[in-house]
Amino acid sequence: MYAVIKTGGKQYRVSEGDVIRVEKLAGGVGDSVEFDEVLMVGGEKVAVGTPTVTGAKVSAEIVAQDRAKKIIVFKKKRRKNYRRKYGHRQPYTELKITGVSA
Repeated sequence: MYAVIKTGGKQYRVSEGDVIRVEKLAGGVGDSVEFDEVLMVGGEKVAVGTPTVTGAKVSAEIVAQDRAKKIIVFKKKRRKNYRRKYGHRQPYTELKITGVSA
């Protein structure tokens, strides 16, 4: 059984046992999280929500709270002696999906 959930403005296709990285969520390592915004539940019988499936939930456990690899942002305008360089590390939450219920 799988589900499509929405969190952090993005959609993820998950099934039990998956480990996914999502936008940072509040909570510590080992805490459990439930997602009520389930857009679709699939398996033997497919249920598509309008916009969400009523009564469907996905539960997960927080595995890690961390930051992604650094990206370098470099801006330049030619012939104007304009250069800006800075880095950015996006925070994320790593989740292990523990259950999908329709």
